Amino acid sequence: MKRLSKFLIALAVMAVTSAGFAGWDPDAETKAAEAIAEFKKADPDLKTFFDKAYGYAVYPTVGKAAIGIGGAHGKGIVYEQGQVVGSTKLTQLTIGFQLGGQAYREIIFFENKEALDDFKKGNFELDAQLSAVAATAGASANADFDHGVAVFTMAKGGLMYEASVGGQKFSYEPK
Repeated sequence: MKRLSKFLIALAVMAVTSAGFAGWDPDAETKAAEAIAEFKKADPDLKTFFDKAYGYAVYPTVGKAAIGIGGAHGKGIVYEQGQVVGSTKLTQLTIGFQLGGQAYREIIFFENKEALDDFKKGNFELDAQLSAVAATAGASANADFDHGVAVFTMAKGGLMYEASVGGQKFSYEPK
């Protein structure tokens, strides 16, 4: 049983991190636009965040897997005042009671230029204290920026049981 657990953990980590070694996806902007459309469809009030945010990072698919120790990885596009300015990668590590795998979308809104510039420096992190809002009808109505950032997620599929602690780290590459 112990050997099986180690094997499954190794398999989950390899599956999540292997996505980071693939080359740039030429359809990245199309996938980001589709993800934006899905977010707006799920919660039309998100239009307010798109209108007032200085910039945002869109991750069309983030893959997550865990057995005690978990990891997630996704690639995305960064927008500044509505224009594509670069690409980004999200990496997450968690520890705690967790089991399963899932895929989800994520958007990080930056309230002002300073918040986006911090992200673009390439050493931006979100800790466990900042919670994401699940994008459902009306969910964004009570959401607001926290330290210049607002995070929304949307499940795509999979099943994850989780009571864990961790954080997300991001990298940025200009266009």
